[in-house]
Amino acid sequence: MTSENRPMRRLWAPWRMQYIGGIEQNEECFLCEAAKCDEPAEDNLVVWKDDLALCIMNRYPYNNGHLLVAPLWHEAALEQLAADARLALFDGLVRTKGVLERVMSPDGFNIGLNLGRAGGAGIEDHLHFHIVPRWNGDTNFMPVVAATKVIPQSLTDLYGRLKDAL
Repeated sequence: MTSENRPMRRLWAPWRMQYIGGIEQNEECFLCEAAKCDEPAEDNLVVWKDDLALCIMNRYPYNNGHLLVAPLWHEAALEQLAADARLALFDGLVRTKGVLERVMSPDGFNIGLNLGRAGGAGIEDHLHFHIVPRWNGDTNFMPVVAATKVIPQSLTDLYGRLKDAL
Protein backbone atom coordinates (compact mmCIF):
# COMPACT_ATOMS: atom_id res chain seq x y z
CA MET A 1 0.00 0.00 0.00
CA THR A 2 1.47 3.39 -0.95
CA SER A 3 1.32 6.48 1.23
CA GLU A 4 -1.36 7.98 -1.05
CA ASN A 5 -3.68 5.06 -0.27
CA ARG A 6 -3.16 5.03 3.48
CA PRO A 7 -5.70 6.71 5.73
CA MET A 8 -4.51 9.87 7.48
CA ARG A 9 -3.06 9.07 10.88
CA ARG A 10 -3.09 11.61 13.67
CA LEU A 11 -0.83 12.05 16.62
CA TRP A 12 -2.48 14.06 19.39
CA ALA A 13 0.05 16.75 20.37
CA PRO A 14 -1.77 19.58 22.15
CA TRP A 15 1.52 21.06 23.36
CA ARG A 16 2.11 22.24 19.75
CA MET A 17 -0.67 24.85 20.10
CA GLN A 18 1.55 26.81 22.48
CA TYR A 19 4.15 26.99 19.70
CA ILE A 20 1.71 27.61 16.84
CA GLY A 21 -0.33 30.19 18.74
CA GLY A 22 2.71 31.99 20.06
CA ILE A 23 4.60 32.53 16.82
CA GLU A 24 2.95 35.82 15.87
CA GLN A 25 1.75 36.81 19.34
CA ASN A 26 5.06 37.04 21.15
CA GLU A 27 6.02 40.66 21.61
CA GLU A 28 9.62 39.75 22.27
CA CYS A 29 11.91 37.10 20.89
CA PHE A 30 12.22 34.08 23.22
CA LEU A 31 16.01 34.19 22.82
CA CYS A 32 16.05 37.82 24.00
CA GLU A 33 13.82 36.83 26.92
CA ALA A 34 16.27 34.04 27.78
CA ALA A 35 19.19 36.50 27.55
CA LYS A 36 17.54 38.61 30.29
CA CYS A 37 17.57 35.79 32.83
CA ASP A 38 19.92 36.26 35.75
CA GLU A 39 20.71 32.58 36.09
CA PRO A 40 20.11 29.51 33.96
CA ALA A 41 17.09 27.64 35.31
CA GLU A 42 14.79 24.79 34.41
CA ASP A 43 11.81 27.12 33.96
CA ASN A 44 13.59 29.14 31.25
CA LEU A 45 15.48 26.11 29.85
CA VAL A 46 18.72 28.12 29.70
CA VAL A 47 21.52 25.58 30.09
CA TRP A 48 24.39 28.06 30.27
CA LYS A 49 24.94 31.78 29.75
CA ASP A 50 28.06 33.94 29.62
CA ASP A 51 28.74 37.58 28.75
CA LEU A 52 28.19 37.11 24.99
CA ALA A 53 26.17 33.97 24.34
CA LEU A 54 23.75 31.46 25.79
CA CYS A 55 22.58 27.91 25.29
CA ILE A 56 18.89 27.08 25.59
CA MET A 57 16.95 23.86 25.12
CA ASN A 58 14.65 23.76 22.11
CA ARG A 59 11.08 23.43 23.44
CA TYR A 60 10.08 21.76 20.17
CA PRO A 61 13.10 19.53 19.47
CA TYR A 62 13.87 17.63 16.29
CA ASN A 63 15.60 15.04 18.43
CA ASN A 64 16.31 14.42 22.09
CA GLY A 65 18.95 16.90 23.27
CA HIS A 66 18.30 19.54 20.56
CA LEU A 67 19.90 22.75 21.89
CA LEU A 68 20.28 26.30 20.54
CA VAL A 69 23.38 28.48 20.95
CA ALA A 70 22.77 32.20 20.34
CA PRO A 71 24.26 35.63 20.96
CA LEU A 72 22.72 37.59 23.84
CA TRP A 73 21.53 40.39 21.58
CA HIS A 74 19.01 40.41 18.75
CA GLU A 75 21.05 40.11 15.54
CA ALA A 76 20.11 38.46 12.25
CA ALA A 77 23.36 38.86 10.28
CA LEU A 78 26.59 37.00 10.93
CA GLU A 79 28.61 39.85 9.44
CA GLN A 80 27.18 42.24 12.03
CA LEU A 81 28.59 40.25 14.94
CA ALA A 82 31.81 41.48 16.50
CA ALA A 83 34.78 39.11 16.38
CA ASP A 84 34.51 38.34 20.12
CA ALA A 85 30.84 37.39 19.70
CA ARG A 86 31.64 35.06 16.78
CA LEU A 87 34.35 33.43 18.86
CA ALA A 88 31.99 33.14 21.86
CA LEU A 89 29.36 31.41 19.69
CA PHE A 90 31.85 28.90 18.30
CA ASP A 91 33.36 28.28 21.74
CA GLY A 92 29.80 27.81 23.01
CA LEU A 93 29.12 25.21 20.32
CA VAL A 94 32.27 23.31 21.29
CA ARG A 95 31.34 23.48 24.99
CA THR A 96 27.75 22.39 24.32
CA LYS A 97 28.84 19.51 22.10
CA GLY A 98 31.16 18.31 24.88
CA VAL A 99 28.38 18.39 27.47
CA LEU A 100 26.02 16.50 25.15
CA GLU A 101 28.73 13.89 24.51
CA ARG A 102 29.23 13.35 28.25
CA VAL A 103 25.53 13.27 29.11
CA MET A 104 24.01 11.50 26.12
CA SER A 105 26.82 9.60 24.33
CA PRO A 106 25.53 10.29 20.80
CA ASP A 107 27.15 8.74 17.74
CA GLY A 108 27.22 12.07 15.87
CA PHE A 109 25.74 15.57 15.60
CA ASN A 110 23.96 17.90 13.24
CA ILE A 111 25.16 21.46 13.86
CA GLY A 112 23.75 24.23 11.73
CA LEU A 113 22.61 27.79 11.26
CA ASN A 114 19.53 28.71 9.21
CA LEU A 115 19.67 32.27 7.85
CA GLY A 116 16.53 33.92 6.43
CA ARG A 117 13.12 32.37 5.81
CA ALA A 118 14.31 30.79 2.56
CA GLY A 119 17.19 29.23 4.50
CA GLY A 120 14.75 27.58 6.88
CA ALA A 121 14.96 30.04 9.78
CA GLY A 122 11.90 29.87 12.00
CA ILE A 123 13.27 32.88 13.88
CA GLU A 124 14.73 35.18 11.25
CA ASP A 125 15.81 38.11 13.41
CA HIS A 126 17.90 36.43 16.12
CA LEU A 127 20.51 34.10 14.70
CA HIS A 128 21.13 30.88 16.54
CA PHE A 129 22.93 27.61 15.95
CA HIS A 130 21.14 24.30 16.30
CA ILE A 131 23.06 21.43 17.82
CA VAL A 132 21.25 18.11 17.53
CA PRO A 133 22.72 14.85 18.87
CA ARG A 134 22.21 11.82 16.63
CA TRP A 135 22.51 8.09 17.18
CA ASN A 136 23.07 5.26 14.74
CA GLY A 137 19.60 3.92 14.08
CA ASP A 138 17.75 6.90 15.57
CA THR A 139 15.53 6.94 12.54
CA ASN A 140 13.46 3.91 13.44
CA PHE A 141 10.24 2.65 11.91
CA MET A 142 8.05 5.42 13.37
CA PRO A 143 9.15 8.23 11.00
CA VAL A 144 9.07 5.80 8.08
CA VAL A 145 5.68 4.19 8.60
CA ALA A 146 3.89 6.79 10.71
CA ALA A 147 5.70 10.06 9.88
CA THR A 148 6.13 10.44 13.65
CA LYS A 149 9.29 11.17 15.62
CA VAL A 150 9.44 9.66 19.09
CA ILE A 151 11.46 11.69 21.60
CA PRO A 152 12.13 9.39 24.55
CA GLN A 153 13.08 11.87 27.28
CA SER A 154 11.36 14.84 28.92
CA LEU A 155 12.87 18.31 28.70
CA THR A 156 13.03 18.60 32.49
CA ASP A 157 14.87 15.28 32.90
CA LEU A 158 17.44 16.20 30.27
CA TYR A 159 17.80 19.73 31.69
CA GLY A 160 18.76 18.27 35.06
CA ARG A 161 21.32 15.97 33.49
CA LEU A 162 22.86 18.80 31.44
CA LYS A 163 23.07 21.11 34.48
CA ASP A 164 24.70 18.36 36.54
CA ALA A 165 27.29 17.86 33.79
CA LEU A 166 28.17 21.56 33.72
